[in-house]
Amino acid sequence: MIPFLKFIIMDFSSDHSSNYSTAIDAAFQCITSSHSNSHNLSELPWDRFSRWVYCICVVTFDLELGQAMEMVYPAHVKLTEKEKASICYMAFPDSNSGCMGNTQFYFRMRQCPVRRPNLQVHEDFNKSCMVPLQIDFCHYLGFVYFRQVKDKSLPRGYFQKSMVLLTKLPLVSLFTEVLGKIAPSFFSNGEPCLESACHDIDQWPHPAPGLPLSLPLMGNVLQVYIPSRIDASSPISRDEESEENTVQIYEKINIPSSYEVDIFQSFLPVLSHIQLLWELVVTSEPIIVMASSPTITCDIVQALISMIWPLKYCCDYRPFFTIHDSEFKEYTTKVQAPPPVILGVTNPFFAKTLQHWPHIIRIGDLQSVPNKHKIKRGGNIKVLDSKPGLYTQYKPFLSKDKDVLKHILKGIQSERPVEVQNTILRHYLLELTQSFIIPLERYMASLMPLLKNISPHKDTPMPRPFNPDDFLKSIEQSGPQLTSGIKGNWSALYRRFFRSANFAGWYNSRYKEVTYKLQGLHIQAISEADMLEWIKDKEEVEIVDLVLRLRNKLAVVESGNLSLPKRTAEKLQSQVSAIIATLPDDLQNVLK
Repeated sequence: MIPFLKFIIMDFSSDHSSNYSTAIDAAFQCITSSHSNSHNLSELPWDRFSRWVYCICVVTFDLELGQAMEMVYPAHVKLTEKEKASICYMAFPDSNSGCMGNTQFYFRMRQCPVRRPNLQVHEDFNKSCMVPLQIDFCHYLGFVYFRQVKDKSLPRGYFQKSMVLLTKLPLVSLFTEVLGKIAPSFFSNGEPCLESACHDIDQWPHPAPGLPLSLPLMGNVLQVYIPSRIDASSPISRDEESEENTVQIYEKINIPSSYEVDIFQSFLPVLSHIQLLWELVVTSEPIIVMASSPTITCDIVQALISMIWPLKYCCDYRPFFTIHDSEFKEYTTKVQAPPPVILGVTNPFFAKTLQHWPHIIRIGDLQSVPNKHKIKRGGNIKVLDSKPGLYTQYKPFLSKDKDVLKHILKGIQSERPVEVQNTILRHYLLELTQSFIIPLERYMASLMPLLKNISPHKDTPMPRPFNPDDFLKSIEQSGPQLTSGIKGNWSALYRRFFRSANFAGWYNSRYKEVTYKLQGLHIQAISEADMLEWIKDKEEVEIVDLVLRLRNKLAVVESGNLSLPKRTAEKLQSQVSAIIATLPDDLQNVLK
């Protein structure tokens, strides 16, 4: 079972206004007891805040200007004019549906190329979190809480305002929950509520995957667990591990992690095409999701990019895309083929503008029974804005797994709980992806040099290059057929995958991990070798060169990218000191 990002909300009092200070005190005690090292007196105000949230914006509707930025908090945060304009445009739904009441969704936008250095805590986050949850430093995620209600006291007769939380962390469930608590209080009580909430966030410990975190927020404490890379290989859910300790004390609210959206409800209208959609996503095909609400497009886009877990979706994706987006012309041009991106749109204008896109998902009623009809061929349909369904001319390489679909459809008829349906569908997609990845991982392991060839007296060996033809020969005997009962042309699917950004992302990540592994093995070999014996017949120039190379190895160890015992680094440092001691005094002074 895939690990959960979970929340436990502790409600200290039914009357938050009267017991707010007591709640905060209790929250701080909870924080300091489990994370005493997170408070660093040398940190400046808002340092901890910036680890989680870049800023919170309030966007209102101005009769003369349209959507306008009313407030940015904290006030010292800098946004470019282009970023402010993008946030304003994306903060309101872009459809004719009206979206009365409260609407929550999120968008993804490019960071303007200004000098904003990456935070070290975010670099560390990427090293320890699951690959699908890694931060993309080129983009922001904006979580929106939009309110539109009738108000006769206003000139237009409506109250229209949005709160936008801007962050680098792709923790969709967490920030949706956080904004769902802050925004209603702000709309009702004004700026002091926002200030209090931001000061709460400024007390949060750093986002550490693999550790239970206690996050105080407006009289509650969110108990959060962000899955780590270790969890990716563990079948035990964190919910199951801690159930005994928490469920009897607090009201427990489990919110799936960012890649565990409600995929059953999201895919319900196109459920019979789920395997075809998996092929489109894994091979980085351009996809448009059309719906009436940004909430729906966000859920479906998130479900699409998460359906290939534990592979990371390495292309661009926009859960909510509008005609005002800075990449509008880039993504809608008909001069060249559509780029590998998944776009969620609500404006009917896109139904005609994007008819040339190869794959279009048109969503109507999410509660409708799965479409049992054949796939609609995009080129033959003229009224894309009125008929729900999947429009594509793509011919899948794999045969459809009818048994899984029958099992899920039977669950719909018998009113099986949604949680169970989600688990069945998620397990099916996970097995499909793992069957696809295992041969790649096995082949990647075969490219590693033999352990006996790692010599302390030679350079670090490198893995052999990935050869697609050699890989395809290997799957004849050890391919997906060993773990999956799905028939089809797996070789052709792999060839298409090799041309995609998802393969490039997977290979670059694995190659980096493999080279780090080889460096670690090489450093261990050096630390255990008798280097003093080796340098006995060497010239001074060779010895100095060796010292410099060993110091480079120490720098790699200190970077934290290698998982090495502390004793290994100490032995390596002793080797360097011992070698330097054999040199003349003048050279020793230079090297020291």
